[in-house]
Amino acid sequence: MQPAFSVIFLTTLIGAAQGLFLALYATDVAGLGDLAPPDSRLFLLVGSLLALLLTGLGLIASFFHLGHPERAWRSAAMWRTSWLSREVIALPLFMLGLFLYGSAHLLGWNGTGILGAVVVVLCLALFVCTAMIYASVRFLQEWASPLTLLNYFFLGCTSGLTLATLLAAALGASSLVAPYALAATWLTLMACVSRSASLLRNARLRPKSTLQSAIGIKHPRIAQKAQGFMGGSFNTREFFHGRSVALLRSVKWTFLLLVFVLPPLCLVAGVMSSSTALLCVAFVLQYLGLLAERWFFFAQANHPQNLYYQTIS
Repeated sequence: MQPAFSVIFLTTLIGAAQGLFLALYATDVAGLGDLAPPDSRLFLLVGSLLALLLTGLGLIASFFHLGHPERAWRSAAMWRTSWLSREVIALPLFMLGLFLYGSAHLLGWNGTGILGAVVVVLCLALFVCTAMIYASVRFLQEWASPLTLLNYFFLGCTSGLTLATLLAAALGASSLVAPYALAATWLTLMACVSRSASLLRNARLRPKSTLQSAIGIKHPRIAQKAQGFMGGSFNTREFFHGRSVALLRSVKWTFLLLVFVLPPLCLVAGVMSSSTALLCVAFVLQYLGLLAERWFFFAQANHPQNLYYQTIS
């Protein structure tokens, strides 16, 4: 498939926001650290606003993927059957929940536990809706797997916790830095296992369609000599990325290094040296790696029509 950068930014930004909120809510409920109540409220407020900002940026990015942005509201009409419509509903509700959760801490309201639990449900629903947009497409074998849902969840939580570690260090909540870094490291390991499993699975996939089944001709030897017209077409532009196998391989190893190897090392070094700069490097490297990972996720999906068009395009 042709990766769309608007969707890449949407999924990575809201994933980091969702992971950050889950870290904040766990902190709120478990009472980790020894922060004074005013400092705790400030930390949770700033974290909620940051998660809201990231989600808003992701929503803005999604509009660049629309042919007619002024008709975006219509995308929620098919919520009974479309995971995309459900995501369109869940995303604003999650943003509203973040706003209310942050406002509750700003006003010093004591009932944030119940409100946060509702936002957690919205957060998890958004994870499911976003991942199922792709996992439900059965003819794209690389996506049609429960691993797609696990990867979206683990990668979002990983980036969110790495960001929470940086935020705790930046706001002087030193008692939260080590627990966040430890949780981020463990989630990075779980995300690595899940994503590696999907890579191994996809490497063993074989197309269910053939050239014969694609054009309805059962002759054992079929050779395509021309596409039938000069230049490209919608099919060759939208359903094939046009990149070489060597580039795909390079992107794969790049995101494996940036997402799963370097960030934990930077987190450990940052915690041991009390360096906010290293924690910032950990998040930046991981987010850049997630951009590459999401690009690879879309590019690796092999649309069945590419059996016909790929060699010509």
